[in-house]
Amino acid sequence: MNKTFLSLLSIFLCYSCSAPKKTVKGLTTDSLKIKEVSTNTFVHTSYLQTNDFGNVPCNGMVYFNEDEAIVFDTPTNNTISKQLIHWIENVQKKKITAVVATHFHNDCLGGLEEFHANGTKSYASTKTISLAKKNKVKVLPQEGFTKGLKLIIGKKPVFTSFYGEGHTKDNVVGYIPEENVLFGGCLIKTLNATKGYLGDANVKEWSATVSKIKEEKPGVKIVIPGHGKTGGIELLDYTISLFSTK
Repeated sequence: MNKTFLSLLSIFLCYSCSAPKKTVKGLTTDSLKIKEVSTNTFVHTSYLQTNDFGNVPCNGMVYFNEDEAIVFDTPTNNTISKQLIHWIENVQKKKITAVVATHFHNDCLGGLEEFHANGTKSYASTKTISLAKKNKVKVLPQEGFTKGLKLIIGKKPVFTSFYGEGHTKDNVVGYIPEENVLFGGCLIKTLNATKGYLGDANVKEWSATVSKIKEEKPGVKIVIPGHGKTGGIELLDYTISLFSTK
């Protein structure tokens, strides 16, 4: 009886040690939500208290390839950025190679200091860095680019591109060919959204800018907006229609 029990216990322990570990796919706390949208791509959502729109959920993106990760837009403050970094590096066991800010507003840069403290290199367009300085943003991205940026995460390329003005003069988008995912940031609206904050916008050019993205990236399957629910190509169409001047 004892020998049988010990044999079964031995088999169980061997299986437990050799069985593949289940990947933790997401995270939900009061201040941070992380949701899987494709095999290696996640949306991270944190919250920004505003005078005009209340407590606004703000989206960013995380992409993994092999043992590396890239983050588009930081959470809204350093405390929440620390949570995101912990989830990526300690739970998912990935090294954050880069963080990219898609424009100069606080919903993109609010937690940048924590990434720098983590040793993560930050990138943004030269327009974003210039506008952030002008608006007295305390912590600035480290590396600037003009029209676009290509980074290799693991062995796969990730692109950041400027297509024109819209939500701001500097808004860029991120694209992951391997996953057919576009991170539109605040340039792209979720379905049925209002026009939102227009204080730094170029409303006349907004539709044309998004139309360029749609023309150049016809294979996009997943579109992540800066605020609200993720969708598909219909988010580009909705944004184009919302700001159309025709």
